[in-house]
Amino acid sequence: MNESIKEISMRLKELREILEVPVSEMAALTGETEKSYLEKENGDSDFSITFLKKCADRLGIDVIELLSGSQPNLKSYCVVRKGTGLKVTRRKDLRYEHLAYKFIGKKFEPYLVTAPYYPEQQDAPVEMNSHDGHEFDYILSGTLRVFFENKEKILSAGDAIYFDSAKPHGMYAIGGEECRFLTILVK
Repeated sequence: MNESIKEISMRLKELREILEVPVSEMAALTGETEKSYLEKENGDSDFSITFLKKCADRLGIDVIELLSGSQPNLKSYCVVRKGTGLKVTRRKDLRYEHLAYKFIGKKFEPYLVTAPYYPEQQDAPVEMNSHDGHEFDYILSGTLRVFFENKEKILSAGDAIYFDSAKPHGMYAIGGEECRFLTILVK
């Protein structure tokens, strides 16, 4: 398992125990069984950004504290230079870079996302997921195949999509090259 996943899991478990929040409550809050919640909290299973956001909200902290171990502290503005966003190692098919991780009290979560091109994804069933809130994706380069409920859309540089992210959706790069896009998650 990825070392950063272990570190995030350790922070989550430690804080939950300090605040004496029962595993059953965290599992219900995140829509997990107690067993699958504990697998995530112990670093034995991967978790989504949405999972971490729900945990952070319940524990009274910014999700960045779980991801990085430090607390955001900027209130007026935050500049993140090219390539210096907080890298969020998630799963092999998408790489995230948080673009406002130093700002406290964010009303949305902005990410630069890179979807590498994988030939094996092209004919495989797409992995669908869902999370609370809305999502906005703006394509910067490459081409992205987006599945939303029973619809499929092909998006290229300059295209955007806004959707209710509580509904099943999935995406991957097509066209033989990676796709980079700006994602804004709003709860």
